[in-house]
Amino acid sequence: MRRNSRARLGVSLLLVAGALGLGATPSTAAAPAAAPSAIPSPSAYALDAAVERQLGAATAGSYLDAKTGKLVVTVTTDRAEEQARAAGATVRRVARSAAQLDAAMGTLEAEAKITGTSWGVDPRTNRIAVEADSSVSARDMARLEAVAERLGGAVDVQRVPGVFHREVLGGGAIYGGGSRCSAAFNVTKGGARYFVTAGHCTNISANWSASSGGPVVGVREGTSFPTNDYGIVRYTDGSSPAGNVDLYNGSTQDISSAANAVVGQAIKKSGSTTKVTSGTVTAVNVTVNYGDGPVYNMVRTTACSAGGDSGGAHFAGSVALGIHSGSSGCSGTSGSAIHQPVTEALSAYGVTVY
Repeated sequence: MRRNSRARLGVSLLLVAGALGLGATPSTAAAPAAAPSAIPSPSAYALDAAVERQLGAATAGSYLDAKTGKLVVTVTTDRAEEQARAAGATVRRVARSAAQLDAAMGTLEAEAKITGTSWGVDPRTNRIAVEADSSVSARDMARLEAVAERLGGAVDVQRVPGVFHREVLGGGAIYGGGSRCSAAFNVTKGGARYFVTAGHCTNISANWSASSGGPVVGVREGTSFPTNDYGIVRYTDGSSPAGNVDLYNGSTQDISSAANAVVGQAIKKSGSTTKVTSGTVTAVNVTVNYGDGPVYNMVRTTACSAGGDSGGAHFAGSVALGIHSGSSGCSGTSGSAIHQPVTEALSAYGVTVY
């Protein structure tokens, strides 16, 4: 997102990917980590989407090879291998099908839906990667591990520090209902301008201002949380902000397209508390069991984040990837930032990035 040039907004609406940040000052925020892996080329994003459409349940997921930067598609049948190779993908045969991984997540959903846990598919290991935060009791941890053991090696359970939470705090630069959030991306539909942000932010208030008690600059037109975590706000102040993401170093990143993140790829997160941090995508189709309800089909990354980053932008180069939802915090330069795939929000509201 680009800064709004209207002087009366003062903070330029901070809809520069991460400006609406629900958080306090970043005095304890960790330093950004260096991007540890490659960014997919436009053709790799297109190939990932095409193979997913063509193979459906015949693939157990795809990922970006850290050494070659090529997209690797996992398959379990000869036919799927032939189709993936014909499409131009590197292919890897794996033991567990998409159906088996889905069944494992269904069992976790039915028998181990514990607040403070999350799980998702890691196609690199062909397993379900489960994280349990520090709030999960010893009794619940034992239950989770018992379920995982019954699933016969399809599930890997790890403890993570901190507590999974929506990263919303009171006070700050862009206000709605006494709170501030980070905006993800400016979007458009039929000539009108909007921004998308986290649904747990747009649940808080219908009206958003650029300062505490200041004039309303945008009005909520949609919100979805829990289950999803996205919302949309329409500019009502006559402004026409452009589509850059704030890099918090005096420069911005133009956003020209949107795609779904690929496991193994490098991403950046821009939010008003921790500013710009970097990480790697580690799992997709992630379920996060927040205290006030679960969200589904999310993406897990290693980027650092903190309270106030909610609604911020996850992106790679000029490609919009996600809307920041929450995390269990950050240890050193390694975090657990979760994002809502932005393509789902764009589709839900019929809008596009620009």
